[in-house]
Amino acid sequence: MKKSLIGSLLILSLFTFSWAAQAADLENIGTFDFPTSGSPEAQEHFLLGVGYLHSFGWKQARVEFQKAQEIEPEFAMAYWGEVFSYNHPLIMPEGDPGAPIRVLNKLGATSAERLAKAPTEREKGFLRAAEAYAFDEGGVLGKRTAWMNAMKTHYEAFPDDFEVAAFYTVSLISGATAAGAQRDRTNFLAGSIALELFRENENHPGAAHYIIHSFDDPEHAPISLAAALKYATIAPAVAHARHMPTHIFIQHGMWREVAEYNISAFQAGADLWLPGDSPGDQNHSSDWGQYGHLQLGDYAYAREWIAKAENVLAQNPDDRRSMGTLRNMKARYIVETQEWKTSEINSNTNAGELLAIGLSAINLGDEAMIEKAIARLQEMAESRPDDSNLNIIYREVAGLSLARQGRIEKAQALFDEAIELTDAQLPPRGSANPYKPAYELYGEVMLAQGQAERAIELFSESLLRTPNKSWSVLGLARSYVAQGLSDQAREQYQKLTQILIDDQLPGYQEALSYLAAGGD
Repeated sequence: MKKSLIGSLLILSLFTFSWAAQAADLENIGTFDFPTSGSPEAQEHFLLGVGYLHSFGWKQARVEFQKAQEIEPEFAMAYWGEVFSYNHPLIMPEGDPGAPIRVLNKLGATSAERLAKAPTEREKGFLRAAEAYAFDEGGVLGKRTAWMNAMKTHYEAFPDDFEVAAFYTVSLISGATAAGAQRDRTNFLAGSIALELFRENENHPGAAHYIIHSFDDPEHAPISLAAALKYATIAPAVAHARHMPTHIFIQHGMWREVAEYNISAFQAGADLWLPGDSPGDQNHSSDWGQYGHLQLGDYAYAREWIAKAENVLAQNPDDRRSMGTLRNMKARYIVETQEWKTSEINSNTNAGELLAIGLSAINLGDEAMIEKAIARLQEMAESRPDDSNLNIIYREVAGLSLARQGRIEKAQALFDEAIELTDAQLPPRGSANPYKPAYELYGEVMLAQGQAERAIELFSESLLRTPNKSWSVLGLARSYVAQGLSDQAREQYQKLTQILIDDQLPGYQEALSYLAAGGD
């Protein structure tokens, strides 16, 4: 018996409390129509699995697909869904490369045996795509390409089927990672399909989600804003769905949303986590959430994020990503709050930590530590000439040190090199990297040297790359004041009061004073 999600919800309303509870789960993953040949009982779990799958809720999806299999052992689509619940379609390495084959072999030992259990051509097409992905021998990129090509064939056979279109879309986004020079074109094709799905059903979790992934870069982020705002409300049960809209919010400098949705993403991940699970959802959301609170000037909550990261590491002591996340957050906190603090440098000190140590040493006047930080950064930069961020950081710390010594021409030469390296990169897709953007630091140096006109250019460019970044807004306001441009200064100071939530911060008080004085 075929059943759609909407039909399921109507029937569920008449069922017992246990079924009503499941209806609530369905309401937490979006609305879509995915009829199959499965029994009504198995279909309920299948629909939940698909909803979670659209939002990359791998663990939740896998549980539901396996429940559907328990109810109906020959329900082919339940095995199809489980195939895609083990390995992230965009991130490498694979979580469990052998799982897709194991899952399909549970359904049948041969392709013919498996396909015989899929009674419709539509279901056979989905299953063939899963087989193409699972059995391709070209490594992770080969698997993604095989999946994309198989879904293209399926989409051409069923061009009006929304779920075929949705899964073709995500296969394109996945295949784009292996498309080389055609990556952008492939992503934009995916985005065009997802946008059409979104126009038809803005509550479809895959449509909104895949629009964000298709246009997840600063130049195209405006295309995704409506989808991001909607997706933020569609699937609150899934950590990734709570976090993913902030990929677009961060490109618009929407710091309250970046902070808020990463708090809920972290909690959703923490609620689901069990010993032995990956803490990736918690790491990713804490990293982004802290950045949002730092831009808001909410330094107390930024410290709370560090405490959360410490707890995640304590629960996952051997997890390298958890270690790296905590170290990065501590370094970023020092840079953004300007609560200067140095620590010993060793062979494991990373570039972000060296930036925090170097800037701290310069501002604290610790000459010995300045020398150590610059020497270590230079050594690392020379050994890794293709690491742009590392080479930018070296020039930032060395340049600021020279500027504080009054050696302005040499400082500017280093900063010009840092800007050249920055311009060769795309603007950041997430938090600022390096933690202190070259344009922002250079602007501060030029303003301190009385070169306000040049500082205006630098801060303006910084804000194009990182919209509404609070230190750049403050720097631009100060530069306009130095140039006697009171209208422009008022605009930036007003913007700063709208960004910062702690009215006791010196920058906030400076803005209030200027605005109260009428911009004089």
